[in-house]
Amino acid sequence: MKKVIAFAGKGGVGKTTSLALFLKYILEKDSNEILVIDSDPDANVADVIGKEISFNQTLASKMTELKEKIQNRKLPLDMPKNQIIEGDVFRSLIEMDNFDLLEMGRQEGSGCYCFINSVLKNVLDTLSKNYDITLLDSPAGLEHFSRKTGRDVSDLIIVADPSKMGIHTMKRIVELTKEVSLQFENIWIIGNRFPDNLKEALEKEVESLEKDNVKMLGFIPNDEKISEFNFLGQNLIELPDDNTSYQEAKQIFQKIL
Repeated sequence: MKKVIAFAGKGGVGKTTSLALFLKYILEKDSNEILVIDSDPDANVADVIGKEISFNQTLASKMTELKEKIQNRKLPLDMPKNQIIEGDVFRSLIEMDNFDLLEMGRQEGSGCYCFINSVLKNVLDTLSKNYDITLLDSPAGLEHFSRKTGRDVSDLIIVADPSKMGIHTMKRIVELTKEVSLQFENIWIIGNRFPDNLKEALEKEVESLEKDNVKMLGFIPNDEKISEFNFLGQNLIELPDDNTSYQEAKQIFQKIL
């Protein structure tokens, strides 16, 4: 069964770190074909897996080239534009040792991120069908999801930290899925870096949402080793297997797969 799993949350709550730990888990679990998409303009996935990515390796670079070709009327007349865009997306895939990575990248110069979001929205379904598991690092606003795409994403994982802003963003994302009719099979909540005395408070906040598909996944404790890896730009996939926080993360990830 193919799964598309999106990670969302307020900036700084640890959603990219959670994605990296989940990636480590599924890489150890079996030999699935895996795609990781970094669709957040902050583009932190490469940082947590110790990979340097230049702008010309990103999808934004290909889209900049495409816009220039459109403006200069240099597109092939015998090829539909959507087919050209789809080809550019596949050319943007970066082959890692055990998975593929697609980094959206931030558009250089003038212009907004909307065009790149639109591209991802239109090709995500096609792209993800080539993989067993697709992990998506998503902006909190879920900008690249259409109603159609939302139905094809099996699980949305919202990461919250012990702050009023983290909880507010968690609730806002859940509300947003209702407002634009995104039908995720499961919406999971992860509490990251929560002290024991605040865990029950988050669980009550999740219960108050009163949505059948919104469930508390669990907690990933604060960890000095993970902080060290993040600070030094080391690959979190190489975190020791016996790391306490990783072992706890594995226990909660089992609920998804």
